[in-house]
This record gives sequence, C-alpha cells and structure tokens, in this order.
Amino acid sequence: MKPRFPSPSRRARAVLSAVAVIATIPLVLTGCSGGSSASSSGSKTLTIEDYYAANYNPIYKQCAKTTGATLKINHVAGAGLIAKVLQQASSKTLPDVLMLDNPDVQQIAASGALSSLGDYGLSASGDVPGVKAANTYKGKLYGLQPATNSIALYYNKKLLSAAGIEPPKTWDELQAAAKKLTSGSTYGFAMSNINTYEGTWQFLPMFWSNGGNEKNIATSSATQALQFVEGLQNDGSMSKSSINWAQADVNSQFIAGKAAMMINGPWQLPTLNAAKGLEFGSVPIPTRTGSETVAPLGGEAFTVPETGNADTMKLAGKFVGCLNSDKMQKVIAGVTGNVPTNIEVGAAWGESHPQVASFVTTVKTARARTGELGPDWPKAATKIYTAVQLALTGKADPADALKQAQSQDQ
Repeated sequence: MKPRFPSPSRRARAVLSAVAVIATIPLVLTGCSGGSSASSSGSKTLTIEDYYAANYNPIYKQCAKTTGATLKINHVAGAGLIAKVLQQASSKTLPDVLMLDNPDVQQIAASGALSSLGDYGLSASGDVPGVKAANTYKGKLYGLQPATNSIALYYNKKLLSAAGIEPPKTWDELQAAAKKLTSGSTYGFAMSNINTYEGTWQFLPMFWSNGGNEKNIATSSATQALQFVEGLQNDGSMSKSSINWAQADVNSQFIAGKAAMMINGPWQLPTLNAAKGLEFGSVPIPTRTGSETVAPLGGEAFTVPETGNADTMKLAGKFVGCLNSDKMQKVIAGVTGNVPTNIEVGAAWGESHPQVASFVTTVKTARARTGELGPDWPKAATKIYTAVQLALTGKADPADALKQAQSQDQ
C-alpha cells in the first residue's frame, strides 16, 4: 500500500537494523521525567502500537517500570499502520500509546483520534522547532518525538584525500568535486531520485535551501535546484540509475566504492561502520550559496489516543513523557544512530558522538514536512518527485517539469 505521508524509505524500517543492537546495550536509566507509579484508581495496563520490531521492547519496558505500567505491545507493518489506525478510531479500539511517523501526526490529530499532550502537563519546550511544528496541530501538541534525523552528505575520506578535495559546502564545490572524483566504475556523487516520497525527501534540501516552496513548486528557485541535480547527471558525476534507487541502494553503492559521496541519513551508520576498510565522514548538504541547509526532519512521535478511559490516558501521558525524557532520548539515539530532539541534549550528543555531528547541525534548521501544508503535504510531495523524474528521464527540462507537475490535480 502506498503510504499517505512521505517518509525516508519509511525511515523507521531502515532503523530496525540499528535497533537490533538494543539487546546488547544495557539500559542503565534510573528514572524518566513524566511521573512515577500509576494511579491506583486506574488501569495499569497500556497497549502500545508501532511499526518497530520486538527488539525495541526493552526501551518500552524501562518506561513501564518507571510509570508502574504493564504493557501489551503490538508491532504492525509500517505500510499498513495509518489504515489500521483510522479503522481503530472508527471502531473505538485505539491503543493507549500510538507511535506515528511524524508527518502522520497532523492527519490523525485532525481526525479527532488523538488527545492533546498538554492535558498531561507535557510540552515540547526545548526541542528542535521543526519537530515541535510537525507534532502540533491547530496550536496543540499531539506528539512527542524522543529522537529525530535528517540527511547529510557522506564522503569517502580516502577518495577525497587522494584527490586533494575538501568536503564541499556549496553547489559549485560539490559539482566540481563530484566531477573530479568520477573515475572508472566510481561516480563522484549518489542520491535517491526514485519516484516515491523517498525521492522527494532527498531532493528537499536543495529545493528548500534555495527558497523552493511546496505551495507552488514551479518557481525559479525550484528550477535552479532541479537544474543542479540534472547537471550532476548530465556531466556523468551521478548515475542515471539514481531514478530507480532507494536510499538503501545509494548506501550500497557508497559501501561498494561506486560512489565517492552520497546523500543519506544516520540510520545507515550501523551498516557503514560494519563495512571493512571504509573510512567516511559527513557534512551538512551543500547549498547554492553556502548558507545553512534547510533539510527535512524524520523520526517517529509517540501520541496518546482518545480512548475514553481518563485514567489510562493519564498513565499513557506519563509513559510518553518518560520516553521523551533527556535520559531516554540518549538511549534511543544511541541504539538508532539518530539525534536527541532536545536542543541541548542533541548538542552534547554531537560532541560525544562525532559521526552524528553533521546531523545535529542539520536538524537545528531542518523543517517539518507538514509545516507549510499540514495534512495536504503528500500532494506536494508527489508533485516534487514527479518533476524530478520528468527532468532526469529527459521528458522535460527542469522548468517545464516543475510546471507540469505543479499542474497535476492530486
């Protein structure tokens, strides 16, 4: 089933391989913000629904212990989660705690299925602004997101060093570096330009950083961004196969030495670190002028559905508060490779975990995908990847591709 909201490869499923290491990492937390034991007057059993795997359960169990709850955990396939949630809302069988990909939060909140986290004394104060925006609908906070992510430019240290190239900061530097690094079976640059929300996700840093706006994608700013990507393909620095590559495919090209630089996310770190002999670094994705990168925010939020049971909902609020505590944010970031959502916690995390430092920098200025259009974001996301495909397959030049896509009635 086609997901209704864009996600980086449904990013969480790429994270599952990273989450698998949870079992080998001790959870040493002694407490979380969000409360102590559950009220004796209410149910102490919480049902949780997510699209993670069972290896995530130790994190849940830590907060269950803190809040005095007993858990029933239901892991479902990510592609079917939203349809299932809407059905559950209709049949009044919603779980007590529901995890959602952050672009889905506003849609589900708009349906009336979620309760405001302010009712439980929770807030996103101190969190990355874009994450707070993604989880807010009509002025009320409906989700808390312990960890977030975005995308950055990975580079092969050996290849760049041998070519005497520093990691690029501007489009001109990236294009020159990619051209120089292209040799034999190795392309200088790789990214996913697939005709799914994943392709949109990867194009957004160029689009947004250059002033593109999803309300109308057929602008000169957007055209410049698409011309830049098309130029990388046309001069041979980027494979024409990028129109078929998901982010996992791009990562495989990078590991195999077939790409000297790539755009990808921190969820790839476990795989990258496992690759023998690979020395890599990452920097924020270059922009046309060298200004700050405006990239999309990923990650999952935890919500409290409207179940009608006030005592259980209160307990669920405590549980969600525990998951979003500073200590738990560090644990979750540690096992997923992502970035703590709290600005101060994230900054300290970047200093002690240099492999995610570029992502810590990026998320500070990153944007929620639903920040401009709310629940209507998928329409724009479809138009964006359609335009990219039209241009890169030679069916239209960038300006016409954007005009054609913008005119689509999605």
